Amino acid sequence: MKKKQFIYVGVLGGIMALSLNSCNQQKQQETEKETAEAATESAQKIGYVEIDTLMSQYNFCKDYTLLMNKKGENIRNTLASKERALHNQAADLQKKYESNAFTTRDQLESAQMALAKKQQDLQALNDQLMTEFANEQAKYNNQLRDSLQAFLKEYNKTKKFDIIISKAGDNLLYANPKYDITNDVVKGLNKRYKTSPELEKKLSGK
Repeated sequence: MKKKQFIYVGVLGGIMALSLNSCNQQKQQETEKETAEAATESAQKIGYVEIDTLMSQYNFCKDYTLLMNKKGENIRNTLASKERALHNQAADLQKKYESNAFTTRDQLESAQMALAKKQQDLQALNDQLMTEFANEQAKYNNQLRDSLQAFLKEYNKTKKFDIIISKAGDNLLYANPKYDITNDVVKGLNKRYKTSPELEKKLSGK
């Protein structure tokens, strides 16, 4: 009776030992799996693009920077010309007033109202031109983003980056130069880019 009990206890002890060993192995496997997953995450392939370099070397950016500079210069010249004309009219009105050139008060008030209307028109023109310029700039930025994203989508089919980020100024405090893909991106973008006839016409001023 005692011998059977001793054997039973021994078997039970063996089962418990096997069970504990199995649990330890399972925990070890889970730990190894978590370590492997962490290592995989830390080994993500990352690339970055220098935005300043992209803006200065991508032909699309060069063309549209030139175009927007010309447009901005035209706006400044137009507004400056109209402002000078308005200033001259105001000075002329002041001289007439001082020399008593207006025979009636109605004449003076009519001239003042006409000048005020031209001032309002000039302000409205300024607002209109600034809005058009901002819209053109937004359109350009959208085209730049779309062309860059379209290129990177094709580019990454073979490069297999997990993340591609932009580096502008100090937004990225440090990055290993080996992750810099700017030259590849600029070369690829310029190879795909063709100046449209419409843009060429605008740049030539025709």
